[in-house]
Amino acid sequence: MRKLFAAGVVFAILAALCEVAAIRLFGHITDEVLTTRELGAFWVPAIWWLGLAALAGVTSFAGAYATALGAERFLLALRDRVYAHVQTLAPDFSEKRRLGDLMARLTDDIEAIEELVGSGLVKLITTVAGVIFFAGAAFLIRWDLALLTMALIPLFLVVSKVFAGRFRSAAALERASNGAMNSVLEEGLANQPLVQAYNRQDAESRRLHREGRGWLRANMAQAWLAGLYSPVVQVIETVCLIVILGFGAWEIAAGRLTLGGLLAFAAYLALLYPAVQSLGELALTVSEAAAGSDRVIEILRTGPAVTDARDAAPAGRGRGRIAFERVGFAYPGRGRPVLRDLSFAAEPGDVVVLAGPSGAGKSTVAKLLLRFYDPDEGRILLDGTDLRCLTRESLRDNVTILHQETLLFSGSVRENIAYGRPGATLDEVIRAAEAAGVHDFVKVLPHGYDTPVGQRGRLLSGGQRQRIAIARAILRDTPVLVLDEPTSGLDDATAAQVMRPLERLMAGRTTLLITHDLRHLPDRARVVALEPVPREERIRLKRVGMPPRGPRSPAPDRPAASDRPAASDSSGASGRPVVPQRLAVPGRPAASGRSAAAARSAASGRSETSGCSAASGCEGASASPGPS
Repeated sequence: MRKLFAAGVVFAILAALCEVAAIRLFGHITDEVLTTRELGAFWVPAIWWLGLAALAGVTSFAGAYATALGAERFLLALRDRVYAHVQTLAPDFSEKRRLGDLMARLTDDIEAIEELVGSGLVKLITTVAGVIFFAGAAFLIRWDLALLTMALIPLFLVVSKVFAGRFRSAAALERASNGAMNSVLEEGLANQPLVQAYNRQDAESRRLHREGRGWLRANMAQAWLAGLYSPVVQVIETVCLIVILGFGAWEIAAGRLTLGGLLAFAAYLALLYPAVQSLGELALTVSEAAAGSDRVIEILRTGPAVTDARDAAPAGRGRGRIAFERVGFAYPGRGRPVLRDLSFAAEPGDVVVLAGPSGAGKSTVAKLLLRFYDPDEGRILLDGTDLRCLTRESLRDNVTILHQETLLFSGSVRENIAYGRPGATLDEVIRAAEAAGVHDFVKVLPHGYDTPVGQRGRLLSGGQRQRIAIARAILRDTPVLVLDEPTSGLDDATAAQVMRPLERLMAGRTTLLITHDLRHLPDRARVVALEPVPREERIRLKRVGMPPRGPRSPAPDRPAASDRPAASDSSGASGRPVVPQRLAVPGRPAASGRSAAAARSAASGRSETSGCSAASGCEGASASPGPS
């Protein structure tokens, strides 16, 4: 890109030099041919003039093309970088922002920066070079007239500065209004069935009109400033030309200046003043780009919630044993804990059901396991190794998650199934589809596995989308599986159809099943009941700023697992351990089986398997500041 911009500058400077030489030839023709009427002296300078014009055209085109190519490549690279950075941020970065506004930042705002850094920078260099060339040529004709001309240039700069400050404020308002309007459009189109079902078409139109009015006002403020700037500058330019022509006529009458010299001088001014005006317009472009760059820089300055430690090691394909040891966590900036003292372990083949009311932290457990965040207290182990000692990419290669909302892209059925393994063959895709119950309905689609599924899979039913997601998980084939409400929103018959391939998928894998519905649990499932952190602890955290550390008073006694009929009955086998999330240590009631072992291990502060921790040998594993 730098070479392209450099080439654009060189070609633009050559074009300016050609214009300087052509104007000089014009003055020569005026004095030597037109005033003397010697037509024989016309042809040689005319041919030179034509050659200079052709050379100026070629160099101008080459400079413009090189600059445009460099600018577009810069735009592509910048958008790629910003988008790649967004992909490293925690999920709540996008969740806390309006999608349409983010889209505007990745498109319109980046294009504004491209206009400044790409074409704007080249334009600045070439315009300054043009000003120097045209002013220098004017000085060669009459230095006193040139000094008079230069004395009026600061007036251009003052006007440009006044307009640029106001233009930046108007541009910032326009960028924000554009993002808000895009958000309304995106939400309305994404939720069109809901809008129509609730007869809210007029309300959505009014929302768009309200945001559009704000965008219109911001745009008109920009248009008013831009429209006023040009006439003001033109008036100043006209005054300058009148003064110069009047003074030049006086000099011609006195015999101190030729007509060709005056016309050439006026031609240089005709190029010099627009060049100075372009510098002023560039100031307006800078103001507009600065408004867009502020919004893009805000994204780039937002750091990921977690980063890899300096000595983080790749995980390889593990067995899939996971353990949570006294894990506590609060989302950055929210001030209240979501998890406190959570401890459990799961071996390959285990199905651990995370149950509890909304807000108890079930989905947060999945986010911590995938290391979207690091716990504030305690640690999480994969095959005995603290997750903070593993690279995030290798960790996530060991985990497959089925989200509560089935996520599909607008490609084909095959592309969606192979999303977790892009290099999978068609035979592998078909085997995974058969195991998930997808193959039967795909066979009747118009183009089979190459049939597009539509935006977010809208051309398919809810059950079909869910089974495609299951096929994607089967093909990915990782030792750890996270199922987030896999039967949410499905009727009993469809839920049973979905659970059959899921039970085959869970075989031999460590599975975390997040669900409110305990009717379709596998027989071997073990329930971990999560409870919201009590209100008094949230208030204490908000006042103090950090959760209390050190010894805590024992929690009040809770009923044993066998005395919890709601959880045990719904799971299909009485006596399954139900491990409350908020059990103080010491004072944790015993639980049977592996749950008891995990509880005892957590209470004693020892891991059941050895592994490095962030404190004992994994350098740089601390969480970076969360998203603002």
